[in-house]
Amino acid sequence: MCESLSQPVCFIVPPHIHEHIARHGNEKQKDLAFRALTRSAFFRGQRELLTTFAALGTTPTGVKRRTIYDANNGLTVPGKLLRGEGETKSKDVAVNEAYDASGATYDFYQSVFQRNSIDDRGMRLDSTVHYRKAFNNAFWNGQQMVYGDGDGQIFQRFTKCIDVIGHELTHGVTQFEAGLVYQDQPGALNEHFSDVFGSLLKQFTRKQTAKKADWLIGEGLLTSNIKGVALRSLKDPGTAYNDSLLGKDPQPAHMKNFVKTTADSGGVHINSGIPNKAFYEVAVALGGNAWEKAGNIWYRTLVDKIQPQSQFKDCAQFTFEVAGTLYGANGPEQKAVKQAWAKVGISV
Repeated sequence: MCESLSQPVCFIVPPHIHEHIARHGNEKQKDLAFRALTRSAFFRGQRELLTTFAALGTTPTGVKRRTIYDANNGLTVPGKLLRGEGETKSKDVAVNEAYDASGATYDFYQSVFQRNSIDDRGMRLDSTVHYRKAFNNAFWNGQQMVYGDGDGQIFQRFTKCIDVIGHELTHGVTQFEAGLVYQDQPGALNEHFSDVFGSLLKQFTRKQTAKKADWLIGEGLLTSNIKGVALRSLKDPGTAYNDSLLGKDPQPAHMKNFVKTTADSGGVHINSGIPNKAFYEVAVALGGNAWEKAGNIWYRTLVDKIQPQSQFKDCAQFTFEVAGTLYGANGPEQKAVKQAWAKVGISV
């Protein structure tokens, strides 16, 4: 869920989940769901300030700089500075998780793709924790990360999952590179690239091969009260959760089940399951570490090929072309890409 098309404020928990909670939860759960769905006029008023704040946040090439702030359960962003780069651990676990995961994201992009932070120009990685009270979401606001603590009944703290943090920070990468419009298929591709690199970050830090990875986004985020394992599954879209409060995971895995809707900016968190499945198929077909060949194909596609209005078929064609450029025409990499897209109903 994003607040605008040109400079999206992107949330990890999609609106259809909060809408289901608002209809089926108890009074407290309904209230928290409505809060998560409501766009804050105060927050929108901070955008100009945040733009100025981030403009001062670039650092020299190859220098990692993380700053973690505390909103103290309020709306003020960034809030009170709690930890800067190189400082000792905080007693606050959320501060340390945000610090460590943003650093891991920086290291992942630098070591795997030689990218200098989110904007490739040394952007400082700022994070705010304890946003609002029991806030059931985390988001990239176009300039920095913001995390809620979760309500403890449905969601745990949003700093807990490194793939969630990698997902949200990748919205920044997409913002500075392809600028995918956050609507319909381009918006679903925006979500797709974030899921891909969020999952690859987790695999990279765990040193997992494509075969051994769980391919889940937000594994461990849901509490034991919820019947579900994560927010999304790249391996098997539509199976991440099935719960009376959250509803059933609506993601399709094939174009024949593409969801036509005006909700969620045209189903950006729903239809992203289709390209997600394609990437998973490429990764397992090529084997080994998914961030190496499959990840490299998708990264170069995002940086060099994808345009603001790109559709699924465009992405399929672009990844096919990039695979040929990087690894040779008609090679196993290009064949794997073609076959993977065919499995989700898209021909190249």
